[in-house]
Amino acid sequence: MDTAITIRKGGAADVPAMLTILDSAVGWLNGKGITAQWGTEPFSSRPKTVELVERVAGEGVPWIAEIDGVPAGTLTLTPHPGQYVAPAGEPEQYVRFLATDGRFHGYGVGAALLAHAAEETRRQGVSLLRVDCFAGSEGRLVAYYERQGFTRTETFAVGDWPGQVLERRV
Repeated sequence: MDTAITIRKGGAADVPAMLTILDSAVGWLNGKGITAQWGTEPFSSRPKTVELVERVAGEGVPWIAEIDGVPAGTLTLTPHPGQYVAPAGEPEQYVRFLATDGRFHGYGVGAALLAHAAEETRRQGVSLLRVDCFAGSEGRLVAYYERQGFTRTETFAVGDWPGQVLERRV
């Protein structure tokens, strides 16, 4: 599609927009029958999850992708993974809460955000960009990240939630 995607640095004031995007992503996933990835309840209705999004946004740098001035996607880059994944043992940037608003699926928003994350990582003089994702649903999300230039590293589990860590050298 020829829709222009702009990406801007976000901040604490963008947390409500980030939650709206994450809520929309949950609805989109649920509409596809995928309920194990992010559950069935909107992020904004789960106080502990809202607190986590706020904390991660404060620890890192949120980025907001916009189409015609409308927030269409988000990710936050942090210098470390979440507590369920071991740090890399070298400087890294870690992709957290990558999501596209359901209205903008198919526009390349996620790919644009990941390309921006790679550029930003390189700009900071860091050569390692990592991400983790849901490894269920026949590994569709893992395959998506592989198409974006990431390679699989270790697997992990949070309870019965299967995860995959991927990395990309930039």
